[in-house]
Amino acid sequence: MSAFLADAWMALRRKPLSLAGLGLLSFFALVAASAPVLAPPPPQARDAYLIPQDGYSPDPLRPSARHWFGTTEQQYDLYYGIVWGSRTAFDIGVKVVFVSLAVGVLVGGLAGFYGGWVDELLMRLTDVVMALPSIILAVVIVTVRGPGLENVVLALAAVSWPSYARLVRGDVLTVKEREFVLAARALGAGDMRILFGHVIPNSIYPVLVVASLNTGAVVLSAAALSFLGLGAPVGYADWGQLISMSRNWILGASGSPLAYWHTVVIPGTAIFLFVLGWNLLGDAFRDILDPRQK
Repeated sequence: MSAFLADAWMALRRKPLSLAGLGLLSFFALVAASAPVLAPPPPQARDAYLIPQDGYSPDPLRPSARHWFGTTEQQYDLYYGIVWGSRTAFDIGVKVVFVSLAVGVLVGGLAGFYGGWVDELLMRLTDVVMALPSIILAVVIVTVRGPGLENVVLALAAVSWPSYARLVRGDVLTVKEREFVLAARALGAGDMRILFGHVIPNSIYPVLVVASLNTGAVVLSAAALSFLGLGAPVGYADWGQLISMSRNWILGASGSPLAYWHTVVIPGTAIFLFVLGWNLLGDAFRDILDPRQK
C-alpha cells in the first residue's frame, strides 16, 4: 500500500496540473465540510440548504460588507449559496457516479463474462439508452417524475451507466481468459466468485479513471437541469439554481451591462473550477492506475 501511495505521489508530482486539480477539489471539500462555520444557517432555518433572503426586491445587490458576494434577484445571498452549494455539488456528483458505476459494472460484467444471449440482451439494452441524447433523456425523466434533486440524480444515473457497461464488458472479455481465472475455475470456484472476486477487480481500473472524469460532467449537467427549472427548488443552495435566479441580469442593467456581473460570474466560476478540478484529477488517476502509462 505504501509503495502504491509513493507511486501515486510521484505521478502527481510529474504533472503540476494534476496537483492543481487535487488542490481545487481539496479546497471545495474544505469549504463543504466547513459550511456551517463559514456560512452559519439562520437560527430559525428549517433547512440549512435554503438560502436566506434579505428582502424581496427584484434588483440584485452588489458585493458589500453585508453580502460579500452580493445577492441575486429576490435578495438571495450569493455567498451562502456558493458555500452550501459546494455540498450539493459533491452530493450530486458522488451519488450519480456511484449509482451509474455500480449499474454499469454489473451489466458490463455479466455481459462480458457469460456472453451469448446474456451479452446480446444486455448490450442491446445498452445501445438503446446510448442511442438517445443523454441530456434530452434526463430532461424527459425529470419532467415525468417531477422537479427535485433526487429525481435529477436518478435521471443522470439512468443515462450515465451505459458508458461504464461498455468499458467494463471490453475488459472482462480479456480478463476472463487469463491464467488466474482458469486456475480459479479449475479449483472449483463458482461463477459469482470468479466474476466478483477475480475478473471485475482486475477490469475496473479504466472505469475508475472514466468515473473521475465524468464527475465534473455530471455536476455540469445537474446545473443545466437546475437552470432549466428542473432541479433544485427556488432558494436552494445549488450553483445552477443561483445562475437560474440571475438569468434576467446576464446583460446587466440598461446602459450598464456590467452592473450585476457578480450574479453570473461568481457561481459560474465556482462551477468552472469544480469541473476543472475533477478533469485534472482524472488525468492523474489515468497516470496512476493505467499500467500502460508506466
